[in-house]
Amino acid sequence: MENLTIKQLQNRKSIRQFTGEPISEADLELIFQTAQRAPTSINGQQISLIYTRDKEKLKQIAHMCNEQAHIATAEVFVGIVIDFNRTSAIVESVGRNHIIEQSAEGIMVGAVDAGIMLMQLQAAAEALGYGTTAIGAVRGKSDEMVKFFNLAPKTFLAVGCTIGVPTEKAKTAPLKPRIALDTFVMQDTYDSDKVRKGALAYEETLKTFRDTTGSGSMPTYAEITSNYYADIYYRKTGKTLVAQGFAFKDE
Repeated sequence: MENLTIKQLQNRKSIRQFTGEPISEADLELIFQTAQRAPTSINGQQISLIYTRDKEKLKQIAHMCNEQAHIATAEVFVGIVIDFNRTSAIVESVGRNHIIEQSAEGIMVGAVDAGIMLMQLQAAAEALGYGTTAIGAVRGKSDEMVKFFNLAPKTFLAVGCTIGVPTEKAKTAPLKPRIALDTFVMQDTYDSDKVRKGALAYEETLKTFRDTTGSGSMPTYAEITSNYYADIYYRKTGKTLVAQGFAFKDE
């Protein structure tokens, strides 16, 4: 018997073409309620969501996110915020200082929980028939995002997500292939050689996908990865984290 949850997750794709049809308030609330059930470290609930439907604000966010036009055509933009302002309130209520945000571990906790929240949010939206795309470019102008959303100290907008009704073309677009499973899953011991060979093999896999689907303008794995990871592409991230009260003071 087919498992509908597994089918949905295995067919997940980023949607950047929307019909413009509205999302009902009831659906949006259900998506947020479901996202809130995501696990967080120590049940600290150090994640908040901030969203907008405002078309002018969507255009501004698109501009701040490297002119990603599909953000402006989405129905909703959701910001996933690392929120140690919330946990500070409860820690301070018992007379102690909240300092976890001043450590690598704290930043890891926030980033991991934000990623988990993103997936829960997307799964809920997609279960209702909507399309989503994660927006990492919010960190490109992270300082402007702080002002745009009036973020408090000890908070940071880690990632965004668009939600909208996908076009038929977007829904039926082929799934982008992944690296070979045996170079992704390893039992007992990490195999560096296999991982590296798998990455090189995937370069050819993605080129073939481009050719067979007519998406020749799509960058190869080597092109897109080297364009980003051979540089530090969002250079404001560290400065904005520090300005918001985050730091690496583990020692």
